[in-house]
This record gives sequence, C-alpha cells and structure tokens, in this order.
Amino acid sequence: MSDRLFIFDTTLRDGEQVPGCQLNTVEKIQVAKQLEALGVDVIEAGFPISSPGDFNSVIEISKAVTWPTICALTRAVQKDIDVAADALREAKHKRIHTGIGTSDSHIRYKFNSNREEIIERAVAAVKYAKRYVEDVEFYAEDAGRTENEYLARVVEAVVKAGATVVNIPDTTGYCLPQEYGAKIKYLMEHVDGLSAGKAILSTHCHNDLGMATANTMAGVLNGARQAEVTINGIGERAGNTSLEEVAMILKCHRGIGIDTNINTQKIYPTSRMVSSLMNMPVQPNKAIVGRNAFAHSSGIHQDGVLKNVQTYEIMNPKDVGIDDNAIVLTARSGRAALKHRLSVLGVELEGERLDATYQEFLKLADKKKEVNDDDILMLAGADRAAAHAVKLDYLQVTTGMGVKSVACIGLDIAGEKFEASASGNGPVDAAIKALKNIIKRQMVLKEFTIQAISKGSDDVGKVHMQVEYDGHLYYGFGANTDIVTASVEAYIDCINKFKK
Repeated sequence: MSDRLFIFDTTLRDGEQVPGCQLNTVEKIQVAKQLEALGVDVIEAGFPISSPGDFNSVIEISKAVTWPTICALTRAVQKDIDVAADALREAKHKRIHTGIGTSDSHIRYKFNSNREEIIERAVAAVKYAKRYVEDVEFYAEDAGRTENEYLARVVEAVVKAGATVVNIPDTTGYCLPQEYGAKIKYLMEHVDGLSAGKAILSTHCHNDLGMATANTMAGVLNGARQAEVTINGIGERAGNTSLEEVAMILKCHRGIGIDTNINTQKIYPTSRMVSSLMNMPVQPNKAIVGRNAFAHSSGIHQDGVLKNVQTYEIMNPKDVGIDDNAIVLTARSGRAALKHRLSVLGVELEGERLDATYQEFLKLADKKKEVNDDDILMLAGADRAAAHAVKLDYLQVTTGMGVKSVACIGLDIAGEKFEASASGNGPVDAAIKALKNIIKRQMVLKEFTIQAISKGSDDVGKVHMQVEYDGHLYYGFGANTDIVTASVEAYIDCINKFKK
C-alpha cells in the first residue's frame, strides 16, 4: 500500500508575497476553490495579523472551501495567534501555523536571544495555539542552516507541546539535496515523537539556487510526509517548490510508493488561472506547465515522437490537463462554449458578467483566428478595471520608419474627459509621454516587460510594468492585441494604485 504525501499549498500566502501579484478577496476565493478542486490537502490562506485584507480573506476562504484544511500563519506571538484564531472561526478544518527562527544567525541577529530562550518561546507559542485548535503546525525558520542536533531539540520540544506538523524550511534555498535529505533523516531518527507518529515533518523549500524541488523530494524520500508548495513555483525571490513538479514526479515514479490526492488533470488549468489572476507569466520552458513543455522542435526528437511518443515524453499531456481535443473558441462560438471553457478553468460566470465577457470575447475573436485559455482568463478578469478612477478612452499613434512617432490619447478621470498628444522615440514612448502630459506627476518607469501568450502575430500581448512615484513602487498590468495599448493600460493600472 502506498504512503500518503499531504500537499500544503501556500500560493495565497508565500506566493502572494511576489511584488505585483497581490489578489483581492474575490480573486483569492476563486483560487482557493480551484485548489480544492485540484485536491490540495491544506490551503495556507494568509497571514491574518499582517493586514485587514489578509484577515478578511482568511475568513471568506474559510466560508467558501469545504474539505481542505485552512491554515493561517503567525509569528510566535500571542497577539498573532489570537488574530489567526479569530480569522479561522468559520473554517470547517482549521490549522494555526506558528514558529520562530532557529538558526544561529536568526537567534543572534534577528532576536538578540539564545538557543534555550528560543525553545521556550517555540513551546509557549505551540501551547498557546493549542488553546484554539487541535491542529498546530510549527515552523523552524531557517532550519536549512540550523545545526541538526539543536534542531532536533526544538522539534522534540514542540511535538511534546502538541504540534501535529513540524515544518523544516530551507528559507534561503541554501541546502544541497543530500544535505536537506540528511537533515530530515536525522530528525526522523532522533526525535521520539516523530517515530511514534505523534507528528509529521513538512518540507518548505525555496528556489534561490534552483534546487527547491530536488530538496523537497530529498526530504520526502527521507521521511517528510507534507510538502509545502505553490502553483507555478511562485513565491518570494526565486520562488518556492512547484506543486505540479512534485505531483508529477510521484505520478511518473510509481516505484517510490508515495501518492498524493492531486487530480493532475486540473494542473494546467489551475496554472493558467493563477498566472492570469496574479499577472505572473509562466516561462515557456517551465516544467509541466510551460508552453514548450510538450513541444518538440529538434528533428531527431520529432522523428522519435512521431514513431512513438514515449521516446521523448515521459508524461501524457492529458494527465496534466492539456487536451489536444479541447473545444476551439472562435468568433462563431456561443455563450455556452465560453461558459464551459471558463468553468474548466475554474471561473464561474453567470448573468450580466457572462454577457459582458461574451461581448468582449466576440470583439477579441474578430481580431484573432482562435482564442486560447489565457485570452479568456484575461477577458474574465477585465472587469477588475471597471472601478478604476483613470480609464483609457482612446489612443491613436502615428509611427513608421523615418517618421517621428506621435501619440494622441484620451483619458476618463472620474468622469471628466482629458486629451493630450506627444512625440517620442517610438510609439510606446510617445504614448507614455502623452499620458504624462495629462497625469502631471513625477513618475519614473522602472521595469517594462512584454510577453506574448502564444506565438501568433494576432496574439494578445501582456505588459508588466513597474513605476516609481513618491518613493513607492507600483506594479501594473495590461493586455491587448495592440502592444502599445497594452503598455498604456499597464501604466494606467499603476497610476490607479497610487497612494493618495
């Protein structure tokens, strides 16, 4: 009989710490429901004390999700735990995730403390959390750089205090796989509560050196029975362990004898949803879910695949939800086809919202031969801009070789109309300068990224932008078949986020 690996998804907490990837509560609920459909065991819904938005999101996700455990993060601070318990009051299955740094650098420089005091604080936090919930997870921050003998003392102490899961984070992504695996093995062999089944170990690996998935698997192979992951591997700095990679490694390597509850056929649509809502592109060569993951351009590879697909593919694309026979959406598709495809992608639209999205779909379909999943997810989320104070009315650009680019722009600012024009070094530069002639603020463009969703010349282009204003950085996103318009929309998205 196979062993069970519990999947702890932190897309809505650690994943959302990526600059520019913040979601509102409605969007978080949408992602949480998709994670439930995917088969995730634990959803880390937020860090309640960090903001009113996070607090409210944990409450609403708790109401919306039925069977997964809802987890809230805290520091080893009583007030944090009080607030987390309050946020989890509606959850059917609830967990408080509390902890403290255990490496010597954290103990000395972050806490100005000593090893014995850290153990006391860890035990006190777990005992305090147990007053509210039965399921308490403890994290030993920077465990990857914590000396094993001391880490074992911490783990044993918190298990005795009532922790049901102990998280061993490689917080900085520093460990080599053999080091991290040996750390988990050491704990399994030297902590009585683990061998007695009173608690399980969890992996939480970061990808700073590109080893998050390798370290996670090393931990699992040495006894960890929970893996903390994110969709598409998103997360702070270089990201976290990718859910889809861990799930498919175990599915492809049946001989390991460890299973998850993940419905792998929902991996691809979940990936697309998270990418669209968080405005976070998936790199084309990303394992499992990148657009090139099942593409073959080498003549030798193509020849082998045509003769037998198993020569170069270890997975069936359909196993991760990529269906070659999926309904193709065109200008002749009806509402039912659009609604069905959105539902497959985890988006449920009814009534006026469906009608409005369908009308925008028809406009886009007239410009393109086929409309793909990313296109319709972008359309479904377009109403997020409806409440913006600054909106683009029109944009007209004249450009060409040997001709100076000139842009004319019209904006609607809280119902009042404004127009301006400007010339520039190219169409995007001209359009942004015209925009700045209306929005007269000292703004500096810090980052400008263009991404094509697929490969056609009629494709929707996505623009990600970072603008500095008044000492703060703002992130914006725009999508349009015209890349100049998408660029202006991304800039306007930044402006609408400016602090008043």
